[in-house]
Amino acid sequence: MRTACLLGSLLVAVAVAGCSSLNPLDLIRPDTRPKMSPLPELKSTITVKTLWQASVGSSGPAIFSPMVVGEDVFAAARDGTVLRLNAANGQQHWRMNAGTQLSGGVGASTTLVAVGSSEGEVIGIDAGSGSIRWRANVSSEVLASPVVAGDLVIVRSADSRVFALDAVDGRRRWVYQRAMPALTVRSSAGLVVRENVAYVGFAGGRLAAIALTNGGLRWEAAVAQPRGSTELERVADVVGLPWVAEREVCAVAYQGRVACFDIAKGQSLWARNMSSTTGLSGDARYLFITDDRGSVHALDRTNGTSFWKQDRLTLRNLTVPYPLGRQIVSADIEGQVHFMDRESGALVGRMPTDSSGVAAPIAQLPGGILLQTRSGGLFAMSLPQ
Repeated sequence: MRTACLLGSLLVAVAVAGCSSLNPLDLIRPDTRPKMSPLPELKSTITVKTLWQASVGSSGPAIFSPMVVGEDVFAAARDGTVLRLNAANGQQHWRMNAGTQLSGGVGASTTLVAVGSSEGEVIGIDAGSGSIRWRANVSSEVLASPVVAGDLVIVRSADSRVFALDAVDGRRRWVYQRAMPALTVRSSAGLVVRENVAYVGFAGGRLAAIALTNGGLRWEAAVAQPRGSTELERVADVVGLPWVAEREVCAVAYQGRVACFDIAKGQSLWARNMSSTTGLSGDARYLFITDDRGSVHALDRTNGTSFWKQDRLTLRNLTVPYPLGRQIVSADIEGQVHFMDRESGALVGRMPTDSSGVAAPIAQLPGGILLQTRSGGLFAMSLPQ
């Protein structure tokens, strides 16, 4: 079996042991590489300030997402560093090292922090003291942030298995498994838990609702159907996190579609063709998606109709658009944070972080937002005024 590494819309097949650190663009002649849009001239109409900065450590080839829990921020780095900061001012409460190379972001509650390693180890850390409570093993590399849900830690491994571990001692409670296609997108796509159900997108374009009580399948639906004559053409994997509302759950697939389903039974509400490498988000009216060319779209939640498209940031490897009041915010490969008007998509502001770029989804702070760059910078910014 083989898997695939993804950068933008480029795929490179490698052995199942994991994606190498080779940049796929190195395989393309420099004069034929796709060129990202230059930063458009912009007169900002909003005011955004940096509240505080901190450093956790480099992410290497992985994607590390910080997590905000109440008044605390938890973050991790490739070298095993995990830290807890005050969300209001960035003051460090503790910093520890998990003793292994980590491969994804943190999951946390008020009492427990969970991280995963390149070797398939999951480490449970006491949120108050930073001491290790337990270690457990899953079947392969953990690319996505674990989810701490009550007395369970839900972990998705790179081989399409979902594990439920006991939050007290790491003991395995159940595992959900499905077959993988010959080629898949190497992705940090995780899962979302709502009311004792985990919503998970899989390779092959499937979206599943899994009961937390026993790992049983509640329903499964097709976000996209693999098509084409070659394995590469047939890659149609759900990317990013599903977006879950009160009555519907939505997801998007690479080389596939964006689709919404009834949350109770998985019946299709609507679908339309669209390809993304990052995922989607939403608010009371819209779904927001960055397509695989880097254009940002606002779609009607009820039927998928397009409201606007922002295409002045193409090929800048934008993060998932994050709705923030009257603005939509997304960061790029050069560490620039872009603010767009929620109703029109017009660019209204821009803030720099550092030049290493941002790949992880944006997190919301009380009164602001939080970004983690590839070099390990944590940047807390105020809400737009």
